[in-house]
Amino acid sequence: MMAKIMVVDDETDLEILIKQKFRKQIRQNEYEFVFAINGRDALEKLVENPGVDIVLSDINMPEMDGLTLLSELHESSPLIKSVIVSAYGDMENIRVAMNRGAFDFITKPINFDDLTVTMEKTLKHAMEIRKTLQAIKENNILRMYVDENVLNFMGGQEYESKIMANESIEGTVMFVDVCGFTKISETTSPDVVVSMLNTYFDAMVKEIMEQDGIIDKFIGDAVMAVFRGEYHLDRAIDAAIAIRNQVNSFPNVEGKENFKPKVSIGIKSGEMISGNIGSATLKRLDYTVIGDSVNTAARLQDAAKENQIIICEGCYKQVKEAFKCENLGSINMKNKSNPLTVYNVIE
Repeated sequence: MMAKIMVVDDETDLEILIKQKFRKQIRQNEYEFVFAINGRDALEKLVENPGVDIVLSDINMPEMDGLTLLSELHESSPLIKSVIVSAYGDMENIRVAMNRGAFDFITKPINFDDLTVTMEKTLKHAMEIRKTLQAIKENNILRMYVDENVLNFMGGQEYESKIMANESIEGTVMFVDVCGFTKISETTSPDVVVSMLNTYFDAMVKEIMEQDGIIDKFIGDAVMAVFRGEYHLDRAIDAAIAIRNQVNSFPNVEGKENFKPKVSIGIKSGEMISGNIGSATLKRLDYTVIGDSVNTAARLQDAAKENQIIICEGCYKQVKEAFKCENLGSINMKNKSNPLTVYNVIE
């Protein structure tokens, strides 16, 4: 992922130096630099160049100095991390810069080895914050408790508008159900039921996250997960196999020798709509996915038996060289005019 870095300095020679020193990273699309000659110019160019990760800024500049720019950035773009690069390295300037949100401070003349290390450290911090906020967007358990005011505080209105955007995506949906759990819950104490289910869910979540999947929601004794990006279908099936193996390794429930946990899983890949669904009145908007692929995955899971991972023929054709599957024939499915040919993933 390319990092976007803004350099704010009225000394135009610095632009030439930066481009020379980081020519390799620029050529390899690791860094993209945006240059501004003062704080006011920087604020205008931030509007024209969304997605800036960090700002390297001088202090003494015409029209708007670097310390004023720090205050403006703190208000308008709190996700952007700033590093002061200035000849004014006295403690007073350092303290003012830090109090206004600077992440670090480098003195001129610039030691480019030190600048490189500082940039990498600052970029890492900025990326970690963005990943955390992205997780809030995608994780429904957190979205239930995070309203728009908290999102404004954490990410600013510009970032909130991005993560609240609705879009069509390509991905894979997986539903995992704990077989027979409803029946055992009727004869077992609530504390034991919740503890058991949380143990199973925790094991599932770890395997899903291991494959970079997102936990969309928990539905009773089932989990809905979404996989996006490269090889999303393969990663979903890898997670499903790992979940099946992990749950099969759990012992019989104490006092319930006839119950040993098993899972049934349905997986469907395709286009779906990603957006905020729910009630604005209740402030309960779940960032989730909807569409035919989601409905089909749920119904495939419903048709699956213990230890089965059911996929449709379209998905089978995509992964048949990577996974061993068995043809289970055709099944009729609600809202589908023709039966679907389905496959069980063996390994």
